[in-house]
Amino acid sequence: MHSGISMASTWNRWKKERESQIRDLALTFYTLRRSPLSVIGLTLVGLFLLVALIGPWIITHPGDIKGAVHIDQKLKPPSRAHLFGTDEVGRDMYSRVVMGTRLSLQIGLIIIFVAMGIGVPLGILAGYTGGWVNHLIMRITDIFLSVPGLLLALAIVGALGPGIKNAMVALSIVWWPGYVRLIQAKTLALREEAFIEAARSVGASKLRIIFSHILPNCTSPIIVKASMDMGMAILFAANLGFIGVGAQPPVPEWGSMISTGRNYLPDFWWMATFPGLAILVTVLGFNLLGDGLRDVLDPQSRGQIR
Repeated sequence: MHSGISMASTWNRWKKERESQIRDLALTFYTLRRSPLSVIGLTLVGLFLLVALIGPWIITHPGDIKGAVHIDQKLKPPSRAHLFGTDEVGRDMYSRVVMGTRLSLQIGLIIIFVAMGIGVPLGILAGYTGGWVNHLIMRITDIFLSVPGLLLALAIVGALGPGIKNAMVALSIVWWPGYVRLIQAKTLALREEAFIEAARSVGASKLRIIFSHILPNCTSPIIVKASMDMGMAILFAANLGFIGVGAQPPVPEWGSMISTGRNYLPDFWWMATFPGLAILVTVLGFNLLGDGLRDVLDPQSRGQIR
């Protein structure tokens, strides 16, 4: 008898949780739809992800991704055979720009995940522990934040040597302090909340409080920051490639392609234009999506919509 009541209670609780999740998801999409710019951002990011996933199946000249040379086809303007034209050694620009999408996605994801892996734990540790631990972590964070990001990345790449892997290491080091500052401030506010005090009063351990209460409540700002940082990480990586310390030829990276194409402007405009447009659309899409997610995940905005 008690078993049947327990199963019914568990089923009802699970059903209510599912209904609440469905309502929250529906509200999220409704809020995004209310903002045309958010819809545009979501569309652009979706297109970026789609191209990155199916890139190998939609390129027209797979051999041109790396070291192929076709001197007889060099500097051809956009045409049916070469949608984005060809570069200085005859490689198909369309194929290289498309495959650059996948590379940019990998670069952005690695930078953001490494930065979050360093910054989020340190931010929670600083905010929840307080005292000298907080001061030590935040002063180190301030030192990193006091140096312009691109300048610091250049210094690190200069020490490690040029290359795409070293560029990602450098940008990950540049990015983590922002997450420390964000999560430390959020944790400082959360640790004084009544539900945290209640958890302490019933004997919950620090780790349980952090993983069950603080970290879940930090998810929203992390998602918003990561979505906006994704585009900027891709842009910074392109900057390093543009000045020659990031991805090295013949890797199909947008920044390095623009760097090569600028030497042929304005006559052979397509060499720099199409990689530049790819960067523009990608960064714009992530920024617009980040703005939309910030509105969706902001409790005050959600309250007004309800």
